[in-house]
Amino acid sequence: MKEESPEHRTARGWFSTFSGHTYRGIISTDSPKRFFFHTLTQILTHKPVLKVSDAVQMQREWSFARSHPLLTGLYRRLLVALSPEELVSHMQEVLETCEVNWQHVLSCVSAMVVCLPDAQQLVTGWVARLLARAFGSCDLDSMVTAFLVVRQAALEGPSAFLSYADWFQASFSSTRGPHGSSKRALVFLFKFLSDLVPFEAPRYLQVHILHPPLVPSRYRSLLTDYVSLARTRLADLKVSIENTGLYGAPLSAGDVAEPHSQASQDVEKAITVFMQTGKIPAAVLEASVFRRPYYLSHFLPALLTPRVLPAVPDSRAALVESLKRADKIPPSLYSSYCQACAAAAEMGPEGAAPGRKEEPRSAEEPLGLLTAALGELRALLTDPTQHDGLLAQMAVISERLGATLGLGEDDSSVEPVVQLSVLAPELEGQEQRVVDLLLTSFCQNLMAASSIAPPDRQGPWATCFVKTLCRRRLLPAVLTRLCQLLGHQGPSLSASHVLGLAALAVHLGESRSALPEVHVGPPTPASGLPVPELFDSLLPCGTKESSVLCLKFCTAAISYALCKFSSQSCDILYSCLSPGLIKKFQFLTLRLLSEARDAPLEEAPADLPWRPPGLPSADWQRAALCLWRWRAFQELSAQDRFHLTYRDWLQLELEIQPEADLLSDTERWDFHQWALHQHFLPAPCAVGGCDGDLETACSILLDALMDSCQSSRSYDHGENPDLALGSCTGNRDVFSRLQEMVGDLEQGPVAPLGHSPSRGHFLFTVFRRRLQALAGGGDMATCLQRQRELLTCKRILLGLPPSLLFSHPQEGQPATPSCDNFFHFVNSELRNLCFHDCALTHDITVHFFRGLLNACLRSSDPALAADLTLTACQTQCPLVLTSALLWWPHLEPELHCRWRKWSQGPLPPELQRLQEAQRFARSLLSLDTDVASPAPGPAWVSAAALHLAVRRARKEDTVRVLSKLDGQREELLVFLFAFSLMGLLSAHLSPQAADSRRALDTCAEILGCLQRRRVPWPRLFQLTEADAGLGRTLLLLAPDQHIRLLPAAFYSLLSYFEEDSLLKEEAFLHVAVDMYLKLTCLFVAGEMRVVSTPAHSLELQGQGDPVSLLTKARLFLLQLIPRCPKRSFTHVAELLAAGADCDPEVSAALLSRQQAVLDLDLDQEACLS
Repeated sequence: MKEESPEHRTARGWFSTFSGHTYRGIISTDSPKRFFFHTLTQILTHKPVLKVSDAVQMQREWSFARSHPLLTGLYRRLLVALSPEELVSHMQEVLETCEVNWQHVLSCVSAMVVCLPDAQQLVTGWVARLLARAFGSCDLDSMVTAFLVVRQAALEGPSAFLSYADWFQASFSSTRGPHGSSKRALVFLFKFLSDLVPFEAPRYLQVHILHPPLVPSRYRSLLTDYVSLARTRLADLKVSIENTGLYGAPLSAGDVAEPHSQASQDVEKAITVFMQTGKIPAAVLEASVFRRPYYLSHFLPALLTPRVLPAVPDSRAALVESLKRADKIPPSLYSSYCQACAAAAEMGPEGAAPGRKEEPRSAEEPLGLLTAALGELRALLTDPTQHDGLLAQMAVISERLGATLGLGEDDSSVEPVVQLSVLAPELEGQEQRVVDLLLTSFCQNLMAASSIAPPDRQGPWATCFVKTLCRRRLLPAVLTRLCQLLGHQGPSLSASHVLGLAALAVHLGESRSALPEVHVGPPTPASGLPVPELFDSLLPCGTKESSVLCLKFCTAAISYALCKFSSQSCDILYSCLSPGLIKKFQFLTLRLLSEARDAPLEEAPADLPWRPPGLPSADWQRAALCLWRWRAFQELSAQDRFHLTYRDWLQLELEIQPEADLLSDTERWDFHQWALHQHFLPAPCAVGGCDGDLETACSILLDALMDSCQSSRSYDHGENPDLALGSCTGNRDVFSRLQEMVGDLEQGPVAPLGHSPSRGHFLFTVFRRRLQALAGGGDMATCLQRQRELLTCKRILLGLPPSLLFSHPQEGQPATPSCDNFFHFVNSELRNLCFHDCALTHDITVHFFRGLLNACLRSSDPALAADLTLTACQTQCPLVLTSALLWWPHLEPELHCRWRKWSQGPLPPELQRLQEAQRFARSLLSLDTDVASPAPGPAWVSAAALHLAVRRARKEDTVRVLSKLDGQREELLVFLFAFSLMGLLSAHLSPQAADSRRALDTCAEILGCLQRRRVPWPRLFQLTEADAGLGRTLLLLAPDQHIRLLPAAFYSLLSYFEEDSLLKEEAFLHVAVDMYLKLTCLFVAGEMRVVSTPAHSLELQGQGDPVSLLTKARLFLLQLIPRCPKRSFTHVAELLAAGADCDPEVSAALLSRQQAVLDLDLDQEACLS
């Protein structure tokens, strides 16, 4: 029937009688309903000439978009007159009692799923009942109806119904399926599927093979017989299951698609994935191994289509080269491709890609049809009388979109994960044209619809439109284009674009349960993001331009969502909006609009009249203020998940780049003062405030500051970890606020007698908690992250007042200022950063002594307070004193200057002790005296000063100094040897030829002095905290890594041992074996790879590696053990019990020698008796 023919006009006039408006108020409702039921029966049973086999083969042509407009128009009128439940019930009744016209039945199903918003649930329930009846009584008619209805509904695309593949999997791929109740049910299912095989389209056979029903193992033969039959049918149709797309889709939308068509789609998808990840897609690698026929026969020829290669390799060329390097392209095929590309370059563009020149022209036709369909949708939206045709038009758009992109019915399912590249999103030309067309149409349609009605009265067109965009191949392209628009072109977007994209984001959130997670590259988190949170990551607010765009987008999205879903449940609203967007709106509104900071003078309006925001920036600001004061938004933002807390505010403020901020420096300072002291500080903790506690505010700010420094964004500028704090965007201003608040804390009153002050503790509490959280991982990444965190702690500590290290003496008490927290921080953390000289860096050393003098000034007796603190350092934190000795030339002038401002007397006695230690070390270096004066106490302080002096002296001066040691106390020599061992290990860890050689010579000279004086030096290598003197002091001075590597230092001195004298020491064998076992464990654990031991002679050059050191140690023990006397084996059994498996040969030698000694003793006893 031709359009506008007499017959067409007659039918259209007759169909107008089905309008309910015609008879409303004239006759009762029962009579028209009976008439409509009768009409539906007549339509469904008119000329029932088609068989079920015909319906199976032809139903694709009966989709809504392909059905005659008069017929679909009649169905739409019937759908208005009858309720959905009545319609389904009547159709079921007709199917059970009459012969039906399957074309009319299935086209009615298409109209139902397209035009009824809740049709998916309705049809799913109907099909479930049909399947239950079919398997319950082996009812073939119910089975046929169920499959035909599902397939017809799936033809209408993802906006209307789930794909056939998804339905088949959900229905039959689990034990809960209707086929799993008995063998009879299984036989019935496979008999039915087998009977369909001669009439099936290839795509359905492929679904059944790729996603087969779950079958118990004892009935596996039923499945294998069906799969064989289906494969045979596919072979007859010249369609191989191997040609199924790499990404799980059957060949294409057509019934018998050409393999090269799907291969071309796979190539485009693979290029997109490669472009986003920089890696060969996993699906391509798997196909090259497990689906080699398809990979070689179809995928590679489609990828290696000859063309003129670009001067700068594009994504396709890069993928080809990556596959070539991975040996995934046969050399002959690659050579032919290169020759063909060279020939194409010689012939010019006309010679490239033969057979593909007409593709753009052929693609114009479906793209033009899609454009026309989108234009018709906009016309319907602007005509209120035609709104009942919106969903029908969406079905047409879905059909034409599939034809434009080559999407099949089963493309309506989505990928489990979408991979995007936020930093460099790219799309191929055809994809971008289609996506741009769709996004532009959505924005224009929204503006057109909003000019007539508010969002809540626009119907479901927008929801259906967005569902159409969520197809498997289309959704990644849409999200990639959104990344381009919002992340890279945001400032150039017009107001209508911002509004449209914001509404699109809301509707994508509405479908979040059906959408995959999105994996994006840095700077966003590595884990997957739900689609609504993707928009949060695409809308930073660090600069003027990004802040304005973010405010516009958030205003539009929140306003649209609140208007669209105002009458629906809160759960829908929560799924549509990302908490991050709502918090950013609050943050930017308070930050940029000072009016929002004031309490409203009048009650918030209950209703917000909807209109698309006009367009200058001033209108956006008015729209944001209007939304801010709207009662619905106030109620929404008061909920915990959407409320902007103090911590949230800090995280967002730390993203601000001051040099590109919309606010001036003065305006930013005013805003910070208001936010901190008027808004968040007095707010209750229950709503994200601080309850007026300034220390709590400082702790949260410090935590957020360190989070910002550890985030990936903070690594973009500079590689020096010491600059981590300064490289964090926006940290300078926020850190200044921390300094101000800490200063306010410091101005508090001195603690009264009997009360323990806690000021300053919050700093170390935060440091300790964060560092403990990173203490568990032993991998290199975690260790580096923890080291970076520690350096950040140190930088923050240096930026705060030095008096924060101390809790001040109680009022009226001359007691020492307490710095236990700082001592613990040094001993547990900073000590492990001291890789040289067992000393802290200059900055932290000076910071401590400045704080010490400031704290002592508050005491009634500053000198006594300083002495007590420094005396405590000797036992609790000796690293502070060795640091002072190292930096004394720089530190002494400042100490004198500061002390003279407070007192005309000399420095406190304990500081004078440090001066005396320095003078003692200088006296040994002096040429004027041959005999040095006795070392002042404590001995380890003098030893540390001497070690530092020796390290700075010239080599010839070092020899002279060490020659004067024979007259010094043994305790000084032992400590000096310990410090020299630490220096040797430092040289091992950061080897430089001269330093390593000199460190070894120094250790050897001191060792020789100890051996000449018969000092028991081996105990240095078995340090424990139980040793209140040497052991405890050195364990608090040396980094943990140095302590673990002591076995390497022990055996580096192997050639300097005087074995004859050592054999007389009872403990030497025990120490030597213990050091060897620990050295072996270090080697096995891989810690020796950081050690480079210096060879001690020319003969051993090149043998100073860890393997050589371990070999020499083993040989030394095997030669030493037979010579050891009986008393040397007293405690060896304990070592063997703990480490016998480390070296069986050494263990056997020890046991053999121990047994020989016992046998000798027994023989001697026998002779005596």
